[in-house]
Amino acid sequence: MTPIRHNGSDNDHVLDAVRDCVLAVGVRRTTLADVARRAGVSRMTLYRRWPDLRTLVGDLMTREWIDVATRAIPDPTAGTDTRTRLVDGLVRGVEAFRAHPLFRKIIDVDPELLLPYVLDRRGASQEALLTLLADAVRAGHADGSVRHGHVERQSRALLLTVQSFTLSLRTMTDEDDPELDSAAFLGELRSLLERTLTP
Repeated sequence: MTPIRHNGSDNDHVLDAVRDCVLAVGVRRTTLADVARRAGVSRMTLYRRWPDLRTLVGDLMTREWIDVATRAIPDPTAGTDTRTRLVDGLVRGVEAFRAHPLFRKIIDVDPELLLPYVLDRRGASQEALLTLLADAVRAGHADGSVRHGHVERQSRALLLTVQSFTLSLRTMTDEDDPELDSAAFLGELRSLLERTLTP
């Protein structure tokens, strides 16, 4: 996912417009003309900032996913130990991603947009998430609540774990069975993370 190229409210206004278009009709049926019309700008203004719709959607996903993650992972100065905060935040983050309207729309209508970031390369939002995770892991090493290990490897393993639950959980759940519904699997995720991180 490519980084956002320009800062400021104009950028946010355009990203809000593309989000509204994608939520309405999906990525494949959205055009730069649709986005320009909804944002109240010319197509040439968009082309000067983004070469194509895929880049614009990539910037939108980066903004939205980082927002979800930063809201889910709490302030490191909050009350409980780092491991507890990190586990709570990761489980909460999986729930928040799975409930996010843009994420749900892409999964339902345009899932191929996510494949490069699952199979081939890391995107900007994944890099930002790894930075958040690495900071939390280091804090956990410092307060003794997270087992010592290679910070980057631990962070990447955590991202792989929560990414798989976020993207694939619905393939494993049976919502009619309380032993196999989403809540039960999120409890299993919590246990996995606790066991992974506990010294």
